[in-house]
This record gives sequence, C-alpha cells and structure tokens, in this order.
Amino acid sequence: MVTRRVDLRSDTVTKPTETMRAAMASAEVDDDVLGHDPTAARLEREMAIIMGKEAALFVPSGTMANLICVLTHCNVRGSEVILGDYSHIHIYENGGISTIGGVHPRTVRNNEDGTMDIHQIEEAIRDPSFEICYPTTKLICLENSHAHSGGRCLSAEYTDKVGELARKQGLKLHIDGARIFNASVALGVPIHRLVEAADSVTACLSKGLGAPAGSIIAGSTSFISRAKILRKTLGGAMRQVGVICAAALVALEENVGKLEWDHNKAKILAEGLNKIKGLKVDLASVETNIVYFDILEDANITEIELSRNLEAHGILVMPEGPLRIRAVIHHQISESDVQYTLSCIQKSISTGGNGGS
Repeated sequence: MVTRRVDLRSDTVTKPTETMRAAMASAEVDDDVLGHDPTAARLEREMAIIMGKEAALFVPSGTMANLICVLTHCNVRGSEVILGDYSHIHIYENGGISTIGGVHPRTVRNNEDGTMDIHQIEEAIRDPSFEICYPTTKLICLENSHAHSGGRCLSAEYTDKVGELARKQGLKLHIDGARIFNASVALGVPIHRLVEAADSVTACLSKGLGAPAGSIIAGSTSFISRAKILRKTLGGAMRQVGVICAAALVALEENVGKLEWDHNKAKILAEGLNKIKGLKVDLASVETNIVYFDILEDANITEIELSRNLEAHGILVMPEGPLRIRAVIHHQISESDVQYTLSCIQKSISTGGNGGS
C-alpha cells in the first residue's frame, strides 16, 4: 500500500492551506458581475500595483486570461499575432485565439532559453502595404517564465527590446506571465520592471502561488474595461468570486516568499537526477521550479514505464514525449520528498523497469 504521495505533475496540484480555507469561509463578498465584490476589488488593486499597471481583472483561468488579452488587442477578425512556436498560447490553449477570435498565429522559433530572436520577430511582421493578401499584424506575445523551455526567465532588457520593436511598428505587446512571480524571484527583479514594456500581462494564481483557482489580467484602465466585456462574453464573469479571491490574497502574502526555496529544491532534484546513470538533465535550464530530464537509451526503460514505477511508490510525474519527463516543484513539496523521489527513480533505473513491484 502506498503511504506517501509526492505530486510533481505540476504546481497546479496544490491544495488550499488552512489559512486559505479560513479566508474563503469568512470572505466579504458581493456580486462581481455588477462590480461590487470588495474582496475581488482588493485583489485586483493589489495585483495592479505589483504589475505596475493602472488596473487589473480577475478571471477564472490562465487560458481565458490570454484569450481575452489577445482578442482585446486583435479586435478585428483576421488579425495576426506573432508568438513562439513552443509558447503556451500556441500549443496548450486549444487554438482558442483562432477558433473563437479569428486571430491568425504567426510563429517564430523559440530558442532554448524561451526567447525569440528580435530580427526574426521583425521579419515576421507583415508589410501593411500588401494587406490585400496579408493578414494585419497587431500583437507580439512573450511568455515569462517560459514553461516549455523548463521555466527559463526572460530578462527585463530582452522584453524592453521586444517592446521597443512593437512600438516602432505600431504593435502591442502581451506577456503570458503565468509564472511571472517565479521569474521575478529567480532574476531578483520586481515584476513591474519585468513587464514594464508590456501593454498587457497575465499572472496565474494557481501555479507557483498555490491558490486554488484563477488568474489576473493587468493593463491600462481602458484595456481592462474592454477586457471585462470579453470576460462576460466568454462566460468568465462570476458572482461572489471574492470567495476565491480571498485565497489568492493569502497566497500573495504567504507563498511568494517560498518561491526561492521551490527553485532551490528544483536544483537539488536536477542535480540528483544528473548523478543517476541513464538520466540527463540540462542543469543550466533549471532556473525556476520546472525540471525536465531525459532518459538515455541504455537505461532500458521508457518514460511510461518509469512513470508507472514511480506512481507505484506514490510519486506522480508528467511524461513529456519519448524518453522525456517533467517534474514541477511547489510549496507543498519538501526536501524530504525530493530525496524520496530521487531514491525511487534510482531504484527504477537500476532495475531496468522492474522497480515498481
């Protein structure tokens, strides 16, 4: 019988803390669709300050947050957005910008560190003089931290350069900041500085921060006013949403300070994995709380077999393709959990796929 559970599938699997549950139970609420929920308003004010923007808006999910931002900027069907070929918006959000918004994605190759080459972004911008054939470029999207690159962080200086290009070309810049708090802590740079060049930014409350649900959009007052209308159109406006926002306020108070320790535990995990014969980790890529590791062919075990063996020991990870696995640290993973995980992986590798019995 499995008596221990170590869930490394994502930082979205955390459970509300007792402090969060108490805050939710006692939250002051009203109808947020009518704009009167005081707890939601408090969260939005605090997040706007953190982001360095005029206003903010609570939405149910990160996917909806990004969709609202893209559709608000690209308010004419057939507009085009430039984004990374391995960006979350492009791969993991059901193609919503196209199916719902009629927005055309134009991808630029993501480098290993999550950036896109500035000159390639510029080359991807359509020539407006040939609009009889081309879609109209309206928006550039960045992602910070960049999940598919292992949680790598985009510097403020890089983002400034992309923002400068956007302004020069009359475009807008959106940042998918699902894990922007992780990026801020890892770089030692305030969030408002990291997103200073952006016209809009999203931040997930249920990833690194560990709140039970929700994301935030931040931007100018006029942008948020238009985003609020789209939130309603998409079914994302809720009534007494302060119940959820109360937990997010606790997360801001209690969990931001834990992110550095999460990053340290990720590095401990990565270094331990790299010492196991048959596994390989790019240690330089582990900047935040995400660890990708590759299984070498001579290990004689597949990612599915290793995942199943670990599950038999109460450890959950995410297979990410042939001979590749992702593990994500969050505030409810201890250093002891990391060491337990390493010992179980070592056992599975050394027995060549027979370590789950």
